[in-house]
Amino acid sequence: MSRIGKKPITIPAGVTITIGDGNLVTANGPKGKLSQKIDSDMKLTLEDGVLTVERPSEQKRHKALHGLYRSLLNNLIIGVSQGYKNELELVGVGYKATNNGNIIDFSLGYSHNIYLIVPSEIKVETKMEKGKNPIVILETVDKQLLGLVSAKIKSLRKSEPYKGKGIRFVGEVIRRKAGKTAGKK
Repeated sequence: MSRIGKKPITIPAGVTITIGDGNLVTANGPKGKLSQKIDSDMKLTLEDGVLTVERPSEQKRHKALHGLYRSLLNNLIIGVSQGYKNELELVGVGYKATNNGNIIDFSLGYSHNIYLIVPSEIKVETKMEKGKNPIVILETVDKQLLGLVSAKIKSLRKSEPYKGKGIRFVGEVIRRKAGKTAGKK
């Protein structure tokens, strides 16, 4: 049995779950509204504020989908009740980020600035304090979309292992390498 799939999902106060035809699960909460289509083989039960996902058989496909859909539904419920937030840090001399609405203007040491249009579901904020690295803060209810946009931003200037320059999550540790002069003595 799937360890993740068999865990029940408790629904917090203020969140309503509706299971429509075709296993379309819609969650409505204080932060927003999200929906997720679930495979028609999976059985969903909602009783006393607890949502459970059950699989019909022990087929390999059903075992794979069991934990997946439980995790997707859990992320859905956490998103509409609490929301998700990522903070990205720009490490490097002269690296800057400013936003105008949902358009982020990056200055990352290239010969030109990079403009990135972020989906309207994501709230963008940039912080540039003197003596600290610029920070881009992304907030939304959709965890999948947040991860996708964060990965796209990180790919604009990947963190390199020699000087540690690039875009990374706040608190992320980059494994550093010694330069070629370290071996000579």
